[in-house]
Amino acid sequence: MSDSEEHHFESKADAGASKTYPQQAGTVRKNGYIVIKGRACKVVEVSTSKTGKHGHAKCHFVGIDIFNGKKYDDIVPSSHNCDIPHVNRTDYQLIDISEDGFVSLLSENGNTKDDLRLPTDDNLLTQIKDGFAEGKDLVVTVMSAMGEEQICALKDIGPK
Repeated sequence: MSDSEEHHFESKADAGASKTYPQQAGTVRKNGYIVIKGRACKVVEVSTSKTGKHGHAKCHFVGIDIFNGKKYDDIVPSSHNCDIPHVNRTDYQLIDISEDGFVSLLSENGNTKDDLRLPTDDNLLTQIKDGFAEGKDLVVTVMSAMGEEQICALKDIGPK
């Protein structure tokens, strides 16, 4: 192959940052995060069984999906690794709510984000809509993990 040939790679990936990282199952604690059945979950219960005649102590995890609230559980040998999601929380100022349920958000560095839907949680949804209708200055907290993002909290920083 000659050096003059050019190679073009189609890349649909991000900068190569992994969505999860490995952690030994025995070290995962309550209120931490874990991936169960491909979903990012917050751990609500951990129980560890004793080692059997042939083997490993097992950890039983019960987790609540951080995006849809469903309950998942999983049993993993405590010496094995399990996936832990990278969970980030970012605050954005609410600029606008479109008629089709998408929100316009402003980040701290002045960039806008227009690809997020209103949350599915009815309580949070009414707080956001009512506060926006009243003309309040609202800051929403967006939680992101494993390529998913959702508004998870709301702060009122006073009238505009």
